[in-house]
Amino acid sequence: METQHALNKARERLLAGLLPDGRWEGELSSSALATAVASFALKLAGKAELAERGCQWLESHRNEDGGWGDSPESPSNFTATLLCRCALDMETGDPQKLADEILHFYGEDRTFSVPILTMCMLSGKLGGDWSAIPQLPFELAVFPHKFYRFLNLPVVSYALPALIAIGLVRHQNKPSRWAFYRNGLVNRVLEILRRIQPESGGFLEAAPLSGFVAMSLIGGGFGDHPVTQACLRFLENTVRDDGSWPIDVNLSTWVTSLSVRALEGDLSDEQQNAIRDHLLKTQWTVEHPFTHAEPGGWGWTNEQGGVPDADDTAAALIALRQLGCETKVAENGLMWLMELQNRDGGMPTFCQGWGKLPFDRSCPDLTAHAIRACMAWRGKMDFNFWAAMEDSIQRGLQYLEKQQRPDGSWLPLWFGNQSNPKNENPVYGTVRVLEALVELDESEFPRAGNLKRRGFQWLESAQNPDGSWGSSVEETALAVGLTGKGVDKLLEMTGDGTRFLASPIGLYFASLWYSEKLYPLIFTVKALKRCATRQELGDE
Repeated sequence: METQHALNKARERLLAGLLPDGRWEGELSSSALATAVASFALKLAGKAELAERGCQWLESHRNEDGGWGDSPESPSNFTATLLCRCALDMETGDPQKLADEILHFYGEDRTFSVPILTMCMLSGKLGGDWSAIPQLPFELAVFPHKFYRFLNLPVVSYALPALIAIGLVRHQNKPSRWAFYRNGLVNRVLEILRRIQPESGGFLEAAPLSGFVAMSLIGGGFGDHPVTQACLRFLENTVRDDGSWPIDVNLSTWVTSLSVRALEGDLSDEQQNAIRDHLLKTQWTVEHPFTHAEPGGWGWTNEQGGVPDADDTAAALIALRQLGCETKVAENGLMWLMELQNRDGGMPTFCQGWGKLPFDRSCPDLTAHAIRACMAWRGKMDFNFWAAMEDSIQRGLQYLEKQQRPDGSWLPLWFGNQSNPKNENPVYGTVRVLEALVELDESEFPRAGNLKRRGFQWLESAQNPDGSWGSSVEETALAVGLTGKGVDKLLEMTGDGTRFLASPIGLYFASLWYSEKLYPLIFTVKALKRCATRQELGDE
């Protein structure tokens, strides 16, 4: 009865968050890094009042050690602290040493190091020698997108706006030997930037990327360009009442899909219809202007700046199977997923074949999620389509077999644990893989059996002495829902379904920590529901 009582309270709270248009919005933690970047871009644009509000928020959210972390609950780190000091015009040390530290810290991936160096330069922290900043080859943006994977770009697939804007500011301030060639392509790449900019003005609906683009274009002499002005409008429109910015506007599609699964059987027909209609509206039915992804996928947000990705597509497909929709919609989504699958059998986030840099490689949790999407729709597909899905699943299992660690666990890509010495979150990764494996018939997929047994052995051994897992409600709820163990601890941690403290377990681009207000609530509802069902069956 105690479990059921807590479930009723938590479920009521989650249902109360459903908006009239059929979605949950959630709330991402405010970000010191996003606030620093946005404030500095607005300062360069002459929007002093808004920039000052952001700086005041930074001043009031400084950690005791004098630095800043990605979220208010995060320990101080090098990148957030550096950019906050730039925004606040504080001392940052010797310019050459600073540049060397940044480049060494991020290695070959220029996705984040060059934007950081650019902000340091524009804020006067690197002297005036632009040669300290590597020249990003913005001219490569004129090539057809299908060739990008072969061009050995120094940034990941989603960073094309940064490649263009930051490449331009470096070129404008320190022309290279290729200056004549690059000069002839400036207008073309600016037009490309304009075409891929969403209606909101926010690239990826993210303050950091949009702020970096805006400050770079301003620093390159393009402050009046429509792309710059649109970025600035986005920053003005997305600032919070306290003067801060989150790393993205929301993860609405993601938390909506997860909420549907947690509330299975608890949604009225009217609610189900509204949610289904909303999810159908957010499926991409045309080629995406940014990544040129084929139609069929879903992004993380209901806003147009979101980019179709494997995790959100799988989540939406599973939710729609529960809500009911036309098989053709699912076929389009499943085909999108299968065509994204890498040669190694794993599922990347955005683009097939971009395996060299972080966030573009295959990963276990996304692979498992795609397997679950296939299994959810199995009974609705004809023989030929199922044969393709079955082949995809088998390849995914081969990948998961190779990625299972010696101790039996798996690591996720987009989630971590700040308390772990390596910031890894094997609890999240292992639970997500096991959720897929338990849905597979071992006689049909024999490889799943051994993977599953080893995974459960690790998960049970990883339970803390007090009954929790990891260091958060989120991790504990996920593990409790799968194993049925530790429910008393989960009830204690959530105040019997009344208190849900969100922890920064999420990782955004370039490993930025964030918390999502709905994660602990969604995961707890799902866990308590499973436990309540087990208890009922046991009573019978």
